[in-house]
Amino acid sequence: MERIIFHIDVNSAFLSWEAARRVKNGEDDIRLIPSAIGGDRDKRTGVILAKSIPAKKFGIKTGEPVAMALRKCPELYLAKPDFRLYVKCSKAFMDICREYTPVVEKYSIDECFLDMTGMGRLFPDPVKTAHEIKDRIYRELGFTVNVGIGPCKILAKMASDFEKPNKVHTLFKEEVPVKMWPLPVRELFSIGRSTADRLECAGIKTIGDLARLDLKSVQALIGEKNGKQIHDYANGIDLSPVLEAPEEAKGYSISTTLEEDVVTTEGAYKILLALADSVSARMRADDKKAFCIGVTIRGNDFKNHSHQHTLDDPTDITAEVYSVSKRLFSELWDKKTPLRLLGISLTQITSEDTAQLSLFNTERENREKERRLDKAMDAIRNKFGSATVVRASNYQSDLDVGKKYKAQMENRDE
Repeated sequence: MERIIFHIDVNSAFLSWEAARRVKNGEDDIRLIPSAIGGDRDKRTGVILAKSIPAKKFGIKTGEPVAMALRKCPELYLAKPDFRLYVKCSKAFMDICREYTPVVEKYSIDECFLDMTGMGRLFPDPVKTAHEIKDRIYRELGFTVNVGIGPCKILAKMASDFEKPNKVHTLFKEEVPVKMWPLPVRELFSIGRSTADRLECAGIKTIGDLARLDLKSVQALIGEKNGKQIHDYANGIDLSPVLEAPEEAKGYSISTTLEEDVVTTEGAYKILLALADSVSARMRADDKKAFCIGVTIRGNDFKNHSHQHTLDDPTDITAEVYSVSKRLFSELWDKKTPLRLLGISLTQITSEDTAQLSLFNTERENREKERRLDKAMDAIRNKFGSATVVRASNYQSDLDVGKKYKAQMENRDE
């Protein structure tokens, strides 16, 4: 049975998602004017994360500095990034995709693969089904996608990159010589700039040139492993499966019930630091970040109180989780009621590494230093034990806090 693979790609995702929200709220559609997502117009800092088709006509490119884009188009409308919106929209369109097949592989925040093999009885016409998915996403969510159809992932991916926006394209084996081989070799998926330059210098200008060249010659130019892969791709060969990802954790939480009540802010902060360190490490191990941080306290009257805060950018950094947790705790506790339980929860989870794009260079560098420190500590603890490294502000010579109570960690992936 020949495989049927769909690749679905949101057209200019960040800008489309922002535009769809505004249209839903009765505002103008920024997709119809020169517009972009990213940076700060007044300070002329940051980079362009996405642009509209009218902006593209001015030569504006994704990834270029905002200052350069404004020189090309002084009237460019800039909207700030909103990564919570992007995560929400990403989940919404992939949920629609899962109604058509159980095997959906999230490739990035704005694209996924669907394995439609064996779904012929339910959806006998792949092209008609692709149009149905595309139209449903636009009708229900307000943004457009491209759908590529092929017998493998590479051909479905290449097909979805054909004419945009809001299109369905096929690229079956018999169509490869006509639709794919005439394209410039640098347009083949997985070929970077340096590889493309090397191929072109060797006279390999098109994907067809690469496909027709013998494998050993390609490997002599590019290397054995990479040469084999791009030669296979140029010939439409890709045996990799569509990987159905398991359902992601909705959140991470940790709490500790104390043998002796906590009666001071200093004591509570030490416990919160230990909790923040532990739950953040678990989240980092899964390569996740959280938009929302929550704190729960329970007094000796057995009443629970909780408070949470939603961040503009997701985090997996212990220091940031701890800082927010301290503030939430201060807002919750009356400084009188003895406490017998403290807990931290991390929710609104994302696996996308996009938050740093909205930050200035200095802040981004500082966050990366904190993240490297956290991961170094995680690695040492994983190898030598959890007690090998402790946070300086959580250590005392007589380990008074540790001796005062016996903490029983109640961990849960929600």
